[in-house]
Amino acid sequence: MADHTGIYLDFNATTPLSGEVIQCISDAVVTAWANPSSGHYLGVKARSVVENGRAEIARMIGARSDEIVLTSGGTESNNMVFYSMVRQCRQKEQIPHVISTEIEHDSVKLVLQALVKEGLAEVTYVKPRAQLGVVSVDDIIGVIQDNTCLVSIMLANNETGVVQPVAQVIERLRQLGRGDILVHTDAAQAIGKVEVNVNRLQVDYLTIVGHKFYGPRSGALFVRELSRGTPLFPMLFGGGQEKSFRPGTENTPMIAGLGKAAELVTNNLPLYAAHMAEMRNYMESRLEQLLPEGEVRFNCKHPDVLRLPNTSSVAFPRLRCTARDLLSQMPSVIASTGAACHSGGGASAVLLASGVPPEDAIRTLRVSVGRETTRHDVDRAIDVICAIIQQLNSA
Repeated sequence: MADHTGIYLDFNATTPLSGEVIQCISDAVVTAWANPSSGHYLGVKARSVVENGRAEIARMIGARSDEIVLTSGGTESNNMVFYSMVRQCRQKEQIPHVISTEIEHDSVKLVLQALVKEGLAEVTYVKPRAQLGVVSVDDIIGVIQDNTCLVSIMLANNETGVVQPVAQVIERLRQLGRGDILVHTDAAQAIGKVEVNVNRLQVDYLTIVGHKFYGPRSGALFVRELSRGTPLFPMLFGGGQEKSFRPGTENTPMIAGLGKAAELVTNNLPLYAAHMAEMRNYMESRLEQLLPEGEVRFNCKHPDVLRLPNTSSVAFPRLRCTARDLLSQMPSVIASTGAACHSGGGASAVLLASGVPPEDAIRTLRVSVGRETTRHDVDRAIDVICAIIQQLNSA
């Protein structure tokens, strides 16, 4: 994807709204502006738009509509899961133990840190296997305690693109007779790139983030057997919307847009994934062709590791500056050095936890292609990257 300002290769940070989503949102703004809780025909029309959006979100992940709670996005959805876990365990008069990983998004990591600081939870963080970026099922199982009540593992990492063994963890938990341990996965980066089906995964909670798959900046939380099975407690109190789990007048246009984005994923995922994989693989092969041996390395790329089809963590080991400095010298290439939400200086904590050497981590770009990325875009970007690296290394 290119425009007059540059070549966009940061689709893991956010995606543009698709044309169909823009049209759907615009239509809802004009025709479904009434309060969905109102009993008159305009309110009924707005309610139908909300419920259609919910149904499409559910269909995308193989869930039932009544298992979807509409939220503002991933941060809210993740927070709801952890605070629900704390309240559920408080009823049992015990401090809950949570197992998570060292490569989670801040909306998981920081809320867990806050709960520990407040004495409301105990947390064990598991590192992924060195150089592979994937957590071991055995490592997760090995830290289970009597009071373990939740495992939270992202479905795919936003920096390395490595897909995590969520379904395998759940299978092992059941084999051990620990079906009482609930499992949450943040699927923000996976949806729209690989198949995400809650029945195949067998997760209890799953976080959905619209702006990662060409939808609006809104989201949803899947809760298995909501109201009858998996516990969920509200963080807000108000008018009773979303069965009182998430009150507040619904943002009908954004829900409509999220539903349309989900519908597009449901109908077109194989095409999207194949195209992104082709562009990502082409980019990696071009870098290997144009740069001398030893000057480029792809973090966590391994035959035994499944990566998202659009993501490449590219290290330039012999670069005479940091990746951040490299980006500053090529404004026409819009990429990143890691997650947009914590884009400060220094090496990425995710890469370090994944076993990437510090000297490589600070010289790593995260390149993520999208549905409309073309070979021409890739060629232009690679030409710029290689030229700037040559200039910097010869200075």
